[in-house]
Amino acid sequence: VQLQACGGGLVQAGGSLRLSCVFSGRTFGSYNMGWFRQAPGKERAFVAHIRWNTDSTYYADSVKGRFTISRDNAKNTVYLQMDSLKPEDTAVYYCAASIGYSTNRGDYWGKGTLVTVSS
Repeated sequence: VQLQACGGGLVQAGGSLRLSCVFSGRTFGSYNMGWFRQAPGKERAFVAHIRWNTDSTYYADSVKGRFTISRDNAKNTVYLQMDSLKPEDTAVYYCAASIGYSTNRGDYWGKGTLVTVSS
């Protein structure tokens, strides 16, 4: 499995960005997909998750109501729409593919994309 994330950049507080992650190498529709982030000096943390079969979504409390995860199985792509961005959202964002029931899990990881939110 290969994952390629893109869409990061510099944005002002209150702005929006949409991250994309293209999946290849296996059947995309069989994998749960998630987004994680790692802020400077902190450990990697869960952000959002979408199930492979039901499209049920799960979010970290810190992003609920502001971020939306979605997937397009025809394009083998998972998205993270980020609205009302805050400086504390600044981090390297990683997409991950997983199997099983855990939302806080990644069996395959992409290289990160940097999101910087200025105040």
